[in-house]
Amino acid sequence: MFLQLLRATADDLCAVDTAAPRTGAAGGTSTTWLAADVTALDPGGEAARRIAVADLVLLAVPEPVALEAAEPLTALMRPGAVLVDTLSVKSRLIAELASCAGGIEQVSINPMFAPSLGIAGRTVAAVVLREGPGAIAFLDLIEQWGGQLLQLGPDEHDRITAVTQALTHAAVLGFGFALCEAPFDIGQLTAAAPPPHTVLLSLLARMVGGAPEVYWDIQSANPHATQARDDLAKALRQLADLVADGHERHLASAFNRMRDFLGPELAHYQTRCERAFAAIQDPTTRCDAPARNDS
Repeated sequence: MFLQLLRATADDLCAVDTAAPRTGAAGGTSTTWLAADVTALDPGGEAARRIAVADLVLLAVPEPVALEAAEPLTALMRPGAVLVDTLSVKSRLIAELASCAGGIEQVSINPMFAPSLGIAGRTVAAVVLREGPGAIAFLDLIEQWGGQLLQLGPDEHDRITAVTQALTHAAVLGFGFALCEAPFDIGQLTAAAPPPHTVLLSLLARMVGGAPEVYWDIQSANPHATQARDDLAKALRQLADLVADGHERHLASAFNRMRDFLGPELAHYQTRCERAFAAIQDPTTRCDAPARNDS
């Protein structure tokens, strides 16, 4: 996604991957593809040379690779260059970068959407670690591309994504775990499904059609994700206890509490849900495209 976006402004683009090299061109700017391992770069190799002169190095890899790559990359980068990572969790990488060579600017971003959806109108969380003109210019580019920039502190980022991502994904995956134990097949469930069930099936299908390592990083690397899952398990036990007590008024009280939490956004989300139900239940819009990875 970022190669596509940067083609409009960059003079020279180079992509480094363990895959075989390939060359492509779009938007008037060629992209050079190099086969190399960013965790074990050859100091005399072409990838290392490119990194040493780059204005921007964008690290878009799973967390274990990023943690290994942090030291060799920052040792190669020139003073004033910008290192950007796209990890869903910030705490471990930030700790690793703290011990790396200084002199470079650092921005840690988290696009809160699948790359296939496009950046326009979507939130990009950003944690500025070492500010400078290059880091500011990159954040300006995000806004020029139509991204909705949300600047957060490192711990603030991980705490809020523990709720918006780890908790949300855990709820959908837990639903999927339970479905696998149900004595019905997907055809039976699809035929009987009311709109909320259809929406959850759709969320589950999108997630399991994506890359497991993305969801693993969100659940395993975020230091606050364990608490989010514990809170979800506790909430399910509360619901079970509430029903076991046999008093409907307790559920009504819980509804009031949740309505109070949603506050002025209640009507907004009710309308969005109605529109989602209308779209997902429309029999004329059956989509057969493959699911894409989403965060």
